[in-house]
Amino acid sequence: MGIGMTILDIVAPILELIAPLVPGDIFPYFFTMEMFQRALIAAIMVTMVAGVLGSFLLIRNLALIGDGLAHVSFGGVAVGVVLGASSPLWYALVFSVVSAIIIHEMQTRELLTGDASIAIFLTGMLALGLVVLRVFGGGITSDIEGYLFGSLLLIDEQSLDLIGTISVLALISLMTLYSGLLSTTIDPLAARVQGLPVRAIGLVFSILTAAVVVSMVQVIGALLVTALLVTPAATGQLVGRSFRSCLIWTQIFGLSAVFLGLYFSAEYDSGSGAMIALVAASIFAVVAIFKTVILGIIKPMDNL
Repeated sequence: MGIGMTILDIVAPILELIAPLVPGDIFPYFFTMEMFQRALIAAIMVTMVAGVLGSFLLIRNLALIGDGLAHVSFGGVAVGVVLGASSPLWYALVFSVVSAIIIHEMQTRELLTGDASIAIFLTGMLALGLVVLRVFGGGITSDIEGYLFGSLLLIDEQSLDLIGTISVLALISLMTLYSGLLSTTIDPLAARVQGLPVRAIGLVFSILTAAVVVSMVQVIGALLVTALLVTPAATGQLVGRSFRSCLIWTQIFGLSAVFLGLYFSAEYDSGSGAMIALVAASIFAVVAIFKTVILGIIKPMDNL
């Protein structure tokens, strides 16, 4: 039994106690049936780690790398499906980690800008996946659509263990590197003077980003990863007054988007990934409008 199933065994009794209080006709099944419990636990885990990672991505101006690596992961999934792998996510993990290392090295050695290298890998690996599926895999099947747009029903025990392992290791790593990441982001030159391994920290961060993106593919889909990786973090930055408060608000907005997205998708029979992305964008819009209105009221009063 891996980390994911161990967490499920611990949390399942709590979910079953909460179930009678959950609204809806279908959504309560996420708290009682193991198949749906796996989906709920996976969604919560990836949202928590994506919130922390996304906050660092924004302050490092790397918001697009999540989207790029998600497309790369789809190329790995396609190859894994064609080769008959029991869990294509392992292929996606290898493809994404290798691509993240190459992108980081190209950016560090100033061979290409970060955006250019991300764009090349994004389109190239997505095209590889589509071509491989068309030629060898029978095209875009319902399972493949699940990887593109998210399908919680694809999360079996093996997938949950992989997601759980990545999430736990990523959180531990990010907390360990917290000070170093902030220092290298705010002033890389000063960090080098202080003796911090700026290049190594950047490389580890890139690998962590690749792994976390892969863990998110089944929950929200390769085409919608940014919705959980960037949108809650961007919403948190609108509200938070410090980086630590931004992290807290990011978790609140991210988990709210997941629970509301799962509720609406279950009750209205819509895609879970798309609904989570829509709710996350809606929360951002509401917060942005509210903040704009509040600032519009406060600033004129300050001038009186």
